[in-house]
Amino acid sequence: MSVARRRGRQRRIFVVLLGMSLGLAGVLLRLAWLQLSPAETVGAGAAHLLSESVAQRERELVLDSGRGDFFDREGLALTGETYEALAVFPLQAKSRLAGGAADMDKLAAALHVPPERLRVWMQSLKEPAFWHREGARIPLKLSKGQLAAIRGLRMNGVRVLPYRSRYPDAFKPMHVLGYVSQHPELLRRDYGERLKERTMKLSDQTGGAGLERSLDRLLQGTGPTTVSYFTDGADKPMHGLEWRLTRSENPYYPVRVKTTLDRAIQDKLERYVDAQGLREGAVVVLDARSADIVAMISRPQLPDGSAAADPERYVNHAVRAATPGSVFKLVTEAAALEAHVTNEGETFRCNGDYGRYGLHCWARGGHGDLTLQDALAGSCNVVFATLAERMDARTLAVTAEKLGIGEQVGWASGSAFAPLKKPLRLLPEEEGGLVFESFPAVRDGGQMAQTGIGQRDVRISPLQAANLVVTLLNGGIVQEPRLVSDIRYANGQLLAKLPRQTLPSRYGRISRDTADTILAGMEAVVDRGTGQSIRDGIWSVAGKSGTAQVSLNGREKLNQWFVGYGPIRSPRYAVAVLSENRALHTSNQAAKLFRGVMDILAEPDDSQGKNE
Repeated sequence: MSVARRRGRQRRIFVVLLGMSLGLAGVLLRLAWLQLSPAETVGAGAAHLLSESVAQRERELVLDSGRGDFFDREGLALTGETYEALAVFPLQAKSRLAGGAADMDKLAAALHVPPERLRVWMQSLKEPAFWHREGARIPLKLSKGQLAAIRGLRMNGVRVLPYRSRYPDAFKPMHVLGYVSQHPELLRRDYGERLKERTMKLSDQTGGAGLERSLDRLLQGTGPTTVSYFTDGADKPMHGLEWRLTRSENPYYPVRVKTTLDRAIQDKLERYVDAQGLREGAVVVLDARSADIVAMISRPQLPDGSAAADPERYVNHAVRAATPGSVFKLVTEAAALEAHVTNEGETFRCNGDYGRYGLHCWARGGHGDLTLQDALAGSCNVVFATLAERMDARTLAVTAEKLGIGEQVGWASGSAFAPLKKPLRLLPEEEGGLVFESFPAVRDGGQMAQTGIGQRDVRISPLQAANLVVTLLNGGIVQEPRLVSDIRYANGQLLAKLPRQTLPSRYGRISRDTADTILAGMEAVVDRGTGQSIRDGIWSVAGKSGTAQVSLNGREKLNQWFVGYGPIRSPRYAVAVLSENRALHTSNQAAKLFRGVMDILAEPDDSQGKNE
């Protein structure tokens, strides 16, 4: 080999070795950079790439949110129903039919829809979904015949799966339980840490009102039950990997919340008030001995999951304070008796005109001579304005507080509720109401007269009004109406017991004699007074009517009330009915509803008296 050829060969070998050395140096530099660069950057990128890869292959559908359920006092479910529904996952049209085109027609026939409509719906899916009837808020509950027809089909990405509905179609949404919805702002406020940890998403649902709101942290549970369907990047099924079920194995969740509600009574009263045309207002039924909430109805009806333009539909009128009118005369009489500015034997004179402040009695020409009991029975404005003017504002306000008026009365833990590690109020929307917006700097006779007949600043809720009756029946002892009796883990183990509680006033309580005098007057209301129209019924009842003048959008309206109890000899229930914003010169709808409610409660097949 010549010297020239040998030198050329050596140069080529040198170039190759140099290139290899430079390549190896580049690899070493790259490895060094990866070692020295921040680990979080690499990890985040890797996680992102992994999630993108999985997202191309996995479609997830929630079968059960894992949320805890509510039960009535007898253990009957108020929420939660599991049934078979049709689930469909997005796929290419040509990948859908494993058994032939006829299967699509058979599926459409089983669902009672045109095949083309079903085909278009399937092709429009971007995410997995359950089949709904048009306009329905929850997936279609498949019948036995539909199940038999569908299970014989061979269609990829189509399967019958168990679906758990939070609010079954058979139950109307109830303000007392509240609702769940997607509410990112509430999630950010309540679950900031879980959002950071990615154990919750802003798209998750949370309690928006009622018990769903107050007990949300316990109801959330440990996660949903989901089913995943695997496809490739072209939305074709990955055979052998298609389905995967994921669920929590925690034996303690979801929790079971036992309420004091009676589902049978609640359902009957819901149907009754709708049949009677209650458009705006509330009905509250309390156990006469314990003040436990047996039923609570609010109208307008709570939306069933669809968006409602009218915010009033979300308001629980049973716990919203409203002008009470003559119902407040029960408080005025109690204050006058406690202050010894009147007694049962006093006689009054009503000629229909109070003589000042432009105040008149509703009875044209007046009631004439009448006793204190006659005045309550006939709801005489002149007598109760007179009694109010004999007192000062503080005297009336103190008695109201003794009776649980002017403050929230629903069950609250006071101190931290152990499972939540913070105080618990079962009905967070409850308004405390008021007697005076502010105490007058100098005595104001007109203010006292109008307050004494339940006008001016006075506001109470139907819950407070019903509880006022329970307080009178129990000799002046104010109790906190309870809505939940206990909370248990999924395995039945007790998580928390919510005991009955009293709500003592710093001023003590009214005397039993005062309470008995007022109860006798309430009997007279129905026997010979403003409640005579509801005297006939299954039970003998006692109560007090009320009509308050209010303004709605600049127009004068009426709040119509009736509160009372029954049966008289052995009271079982205290009831408050409010019909709001009624037209002038209309009969008292609340009184009529009260009689109907009492007759329903008196029916022999209800579950009265069985609460613990």
